[in-house]
Amino acid sequence: MFIVGLLALAAFGNVANAHTAAFAPGMYCHGGPDPSQDNPHTSDAVVPLYNLPRSQLWFQADRGCDRAPPAPGVFLELPAGGSFTVELAHNRAQTTLSFNGEFASDWPDGQQHPEHWKGPGNPPDCIQDDGAMHTNNQSMAAGTAFAISYASDISAVTMENLVVFTVLPKDLPACPADGCTCAWLWVPKGCGERNMYMQGFKCKVTGSTSTRRLAPAHPLEAEGNNIELPSNGDFVSYSPDWGFSPGAQNDIFV
Repeated sequence: MFIVGLLALAAFGNVANAHTAAFAPGMYCHGGPDPSQDNPHTSDAVVPLYNLPRSQLWFQADRGCDRAPPAPGVFLELPAGGSFTVELAHNRAQTTLSFNGEFASDWPDGQQHPEHWKGPGNPPDCIQDDGAMHTNNQSMAAGTAFAISYASDISAVTMENLVVFTVLPKDLPACPADGCTCAWLWVPKGCGERNMYMQGFKCKVTGSTSTRRLAPAHPLEAEGNNIELPSNGDFVSYSPDWGFSPGAQNDIFV
């Protein structure tokens, strides 16, 4: 288990070729892509996306996660101006959502590692024991982000109504009665193949008194790209280099 607030650093896995997802109440594919089943070992949500058409990458439609919503009334709660917690992992079994957290640890692979875990060498090479973290050390890991749409139906969420908020702005408006749709987003920066993540949550904003409206970048897709990748091979990421500073994204309001 790797517990994070917001602008998280990504990680977790019991095998080196595993990948990562954010586990929390309200997630789609909580028990896998079949809503009638609850698989405590599910890792369906962790498979990355790359060069897929929008119809397949959008909220992990390629594996059916967009059709496996959480149980009725279960939401990822977002306190306006506050914080919330998700667990980054390669498998639900290694989080507190399965087996009462028996197989979770402070690290996403459920194992024990030094506090300042890093790859070999100086400067450090990529961490080899858990390639799914896509990093050399914690300070070099690409940030993850959360986005919100005020569409309750996941099929109504579009690029035009999905906005990255990262850390919870105090002006985040309340959701409709049936909740909002949120997405956990990560574009790893190096230490592996190019890929990205877009994972769905049923969410709701709590404690909001705002009536402000939200005001939307599309890399690594087979269609609809509006970002030209740098010629030097650099990776796009949720970082200041690409307009995402640490902290609340208060420039999303109109």
